[in-house]
Amino acid sequence: MTEITLNLEPSVALFYIRIAQSAGIPLEQVLTDALFKLAGELSLEALKSAE
Repeated sequence: MTEITLNLEPSVALFYIRIAQSAGIPLEQVLTDALFKLAGELSLEALKSAE
């Protein structure tokens, strides 16, 4: 895996920390899942625009 460093606003970090705590999973997994979902949504949007 490639390690990436993200700088988040304190309120954004707190939001994802609370989600991670609520779900009982590591913060890194929450952020990975959120970024993966966003990438998929942006890809679908780009494909729609290309039509």
